[in-house]
Amino acid sequence: MADSSALDRPVRSICVYCGSSNTTKPEYLDLAARFGVALAARGLRLVYGGGAVGLMGRLAKAAHEAGGQVLGVMPRFLERREITYEAVPHRMVDTMHERKHVMFEESDAFVVLPGGIGTLEEAVETLSWRRLDLHRKPIVFLSEDDFWAPFFTLMQHTVDANLTPASYRDTVIDARSVEECFAALGLTAPA
Repeated sequence: MADSSALDRPVRSICVYCGSSNTTKPEYLDLAARFGVALAARGLRLVYGGGAVGLMGRLAKAAHEAGGQVLGVMPRFLERREITYEAVPHRMVDTMHERKHVMFEESDAFVVLPGGIGTLEEAVETLSWRRLDLHRKPIVFLSEDDFWAPFFTLMQHTVDANLTPASYRDTVIDARSVEECFAALGLTAPA
C-alpha cells in the first residue's frame, strides 16, 4: 500500500467518505450534492462507498447526473442496508477492509463530509496510514458548519499530550467550503 509518489501526480480521483443517513440535516445532504456536481465539473472521478442512501446517495447521484465518472465500492453484506446505486459502476467486495483498500488504491486524495461512526472510522484509518508513512495523499475534512470541529479539538488534544507530533496536524486540512476544499487540493475552478 505504500504510495510515496502520490503528491507528485495530479489528482484525478477523489475518495469521499460520508454518511449514509437520510434523516440527517438537509444542509449536509445539500453539501454532498453540491460536492458531487463540483467533482464532475472539474472532471474528477468520485470513488465512494457505493450506496444510494444518505449523503452517499446524494453525492453519487449528483456527480453521475452532472456527467462525472463514479466508482462505488460496496461490501456484499451491506447491499440491502446501503442500497447499491445501480446507475454507476461498482466493485463488489466481501469485507469492510477490502472496501477501504480498493477505495484507497483507486484514489489520489480523500475528502471527508459529515458522517457518523462509519465515516469517522474510514477517515481515521486513512489518517493512521498517513501517520505511518504508508501514503502522502491529501486528506480534507469538509463541513460548512464546523461539524468536524470536535474531531480537530481531539486531534489537538493528542498533540498537546505528546501522543501525536505537532507537525502531523498540518497534514490534515479543515475546509469550510467546497471551493476551499478544492483550493487546498490545488484544483482550480472549472472554466
